[in-house]
Amino acid sequence: MAVAAYQSREKIEVYRFPLPVAIAIPALAIFLQAFVPVKFRFFEIFDLPLLVTIFFAVARRSQISGLLTGCAIGLAQDALGHHPIGVYGIAKTVVGWGASSLGVKIDVENPGSRLLLTFGFYLLHQAVYFVVDRGLVGDTAAWMWGRTLVIAAINAVLAVPMFAVLDRFKQRA
Repeated sequence: MAVAAYQSREKIEVYRFPLPVAIAIPALAIFLQAFVPVKFRFFEIFDLPLLVTIFFAVARRSQISGLLTGCAIGLAQDALGHHPIGVYGIAKTVVGWGASSLGVKIDVENPGSRLLLTFGFYLLHQAVYFVVDRGLVGDTAAWMWGRTLVIAAINAVLAVPMFAVLDRFKQRA
């Protein structure tokens, strides 16, 4: 008979990051996302700023922190990209809040959890982006389910080793 272990909210690990790390990692992700696809078009399928948003949000497990991290990363990505300012900001804010909320409820240290979490949040990010882009900006972009699912899977697979590397920067709060 399997016994389900209950872990109280007080026993869940909450992490913080040194200020240089909290600034440098998102800045590097945004820089790579803005400039690498210019030379290497295939790099467009990766959304490093989204992966960094998810990582920091689930590690800190604070909804306000996740929300602000997603907002800052999204707005910086908007400023360097060719999209209207605020579209990525809104989408990554929703993901940051959701990831930090979910990080309190489930084990986010497990590679399988990280894979599924990233896959789901990539789809949520794309859905929010699509709704904002069509509804507020008035763009006529079409939703492509097959392509979105494949890219979500690719980003989820990339997230597992990337999160393992970023785990080295965690400090217990």
